Amino acid sequence: MAIVNRIAGFAQDMAGWRQHIHQNPELGLECHQTAAFVADRLREFGVDEIHEGIATSGVVAVINGTGDGPVTGLRADMDALPMEEKTGAPYASQIAGRMHACGHDGHTAMLLGAAKYLAETRNFTGRVVLLFQPAEEIIGGGRIMVEEGVMDRFGIEEVFALHTDPFGTLGEFRTNGGPIMAAVDDFTVTVRGTGGHAAYPQKCRDPFPCGLAIAQALQTIVSRNVSPLEPLVVSMTQFHGGSAMNVIPGELMIAGTARSLTPDVRALAETRIRAIVEGQAVAFEMEVELDYDKSYPPSINHEAQAMFAASVAREVSGQVIDDLPPEMGAEDFSYMLEARPGAFLFLGQGIGASVHHPEFDFNDEAAPIGASFFARLIETRHKA
Repeated sequence: MAIVNRIAGFAQDMAGWRQHIHQNPELGLECHQTAAFVADRLREFGVDEIHEGIATSGVVAVINGTGDGPVTGLRADMDALPMEEKTGAPYASQIAGRMHACGHDGHTAMLLGAAKYLAETRNFTGRVVLLFQPAEEIIGGGRIMVEEGVMDRFGIEEVFALHTDPFGTLGEFRTNGGPIMAAVDDFTVTVRGTGGHAAYPQKCRDPFPCGLAIAQALQTIVSRNVSPLEPLVVSMTQFHGGSAMNVIPGELMIAGTARSLTPDVRALAETRIRAIVEGQAVAFEMEVELDYDKSYPPSINHEAQAMFAASVAREVSGQVIDDLPPEMGAEDFSYMLEARPGAFLFLGQGIGASVHHPEFDFNDEAAPIGASFFARLIETRHKA
């Protein structure tokens, strides 16, 4: 494995940065302490520009190379998840109800490692733009950064990102040249009837039969409305109603998510969900309200940039899969890929607990590999 020697030399520093961030998780757009820590490190490294407060707490830094050349963006996300940690690590979260369960602490450490190396060596032309982004898990900090004009403001031509992968062997890169992660749409259905005593259902308008019919019918979208060759997931994740054994409630709530890879399937899923909800409302004579939230679009890699990134990964690791089947999770890096050509890659950290699991922990051994990938990508694309 061809890890850059200089980066390997400060691997312990990277582990320290990562573990500090892990101990102090922040949520959503409110990543102010993390951003301040990142900005302090970048100042120590001697980067040329630091811009703070982008997308509320995002940081953008610029490192100039030697002479004119390309401008490449490298992105890391900084936010954590609202969940309790159960790793038992000595650097476990110090804030109840928050933890870095998706590896964003590691992503930030890897990009800081690449920044330190690139600021020291300057063995490239053009400019590197480092994008430290809040709110990947919710809201879409990537979207906000794009809307605030970071691509145009800093002249970014191509953009790349890594995500840790607890399902891959240490050092294995996985990507493809097309759709790699799904669009995500969330929906909430409120069914309203007339509650009353459970012994006298004829005097009520019970929302449960309608709610159950909606939930069951939604399961037919994937099996009966979409080609089996087209990926789509429609999942119900919440069903709430009632408070006592002998009371028919006046309303109930159903919530769920739809995941798709293409605009046509995404539109079809929304159309069918709306039709099913409206149809069952009529059939059961219920008042039904649907809140349909179109969230992150699919993450679609650009083929030339993905294959270039895969070639760099081979030089660093030798373990590369460049025809990864799309995954049905979602990523707000999708907005950056809509704005500029680029690629998203997974980096194996060794088999372990899944992301979004209370026992997940980033493997610090992966950080020098990811930082080396970012560094070599710049030195190759911006060859001096």
